Amino acid sequence: MRWRTTVATILGVALVVAVFIMVMALARGLKSTYIQTGHPMNLLVLRRGSTAESSSQIMREDIIRMKYLDGIARDAKGRPLFSPEIIVLIYLNRLGAEVGGNVVMRGMNEMGLALRTNVVLTEGRMFQSGRFECIVSRRLVDRFANCRIGERFRAGKAEWTVVGIFEAGKSAYESEIWAGADEVRDAFNRNFYGSALIRPTDLKAAERLIRRIESDRTLNTRVLWETDYYREQTKTAGPIQFMGGFLAVIMSIGAAFSAMNTMYAAVGARAREIGTLRVLGFRRRAIYASFLLESIVLASIGGLLGCLLSMPLNGVATGAFSWTTFSEVAFEFRITPDLLGQGMAFAAVMGVLGGLLPARVAARKPVLEALKS
Repeated sequence: MRWRTTVATILGVALVVAVFIMVMALARGLKSTYIQTGHPMNLLVLRRGSTAESSSQIMREDIIRMKYLDGIARDAKGRPLFSPEIIVLIYLNRLGAEVGGNVVMRGMNEMGLALRTNVVLTEGRMFQSGRFECIVSRRLVDRFANCRIGERFRAGKAEWTVVGIFEAGKSAYESEIWAGADEVRDAFNRNFYGSALIRPTDLKAAERLIRRIESDRTLNTRVLWETDYYREQTKTAGPIQFMGGFLAVIMSIGAAFSAMNTMYAAVGARAREIGTLRVLGFRRRAIYASFLLESIVLASIGGLLGCLLSMPLNGVATGAFSWTTFSEVAFEFRITPDLLGQGMAFAAVMGVLGGLLPARVAARKPVLEALKS
């Protein structure tokens, strides 16, 4: 019978560790998606007081005033690397499902792609202004209907044709659809932009641009580094991380009691061995340490099994709701070596908690009573 309780304990710990790693991998994947978004030399202009592009409003005349400021880098044709942009939410049906989800549609000009060097157009071509064309991220193509090249979907008061598919280095841009800014504004009756993306010539020029734009009270805008903006979005992963920790703690209590039950059974079954060891001169602390070590080894085996169970999830694409953009963010589970190490440490803690009291009982068992059993 004891082997059954031993196997049950190992499986219980394995399940707890697997759930712990999976939920934490979910939170890490979401965080990593935002951290990998943005170019370190890009500046993002938002309306003062806005915390997200979706809630920001910058009027067209303000965009024109900023576009030709000194310090903005230019492309080979002498055009400023400046992209006024707007974000709207659209509802698309999921592939093979009756329900759909909110997706971010970003309107930008031709400089939007040049300012995002990690974005690559893998199929089709770039959208052309005035034709209500769009390009879609590879991950959205795999999750939503009518997003393949040549297909159409309706959003706002326009029908959009997909002409290209892009990949964005596993960043948050892989949860978006891109189209011309003026077409998006027209289709959704917007007379403003949401943000402006700027590439300064160098760091000193960036400082001057920030001072110049923020000191102009008529613009009423604030400027921040694009990478800092997306790093702020990692707070979206906070509730998932808390839920994972809470769930793991609750489940670990049950696993620790299971380990305790197994070790109590081991103490009962080995009473005569304990008595013999004491007669041979083994001290109480040696008996205590041996039972505690056995509990830790059992839990570690369960932890190792839990790590193996969670590994197939690494790299699997999924999506989560973002409370910042009120849309779905596509990302991958990320199971890293340090996360596996945390899982093993968590298993060892369960082994210690489950083995403390049984080991104490074994160490304090009277010699004669142990030998008679």
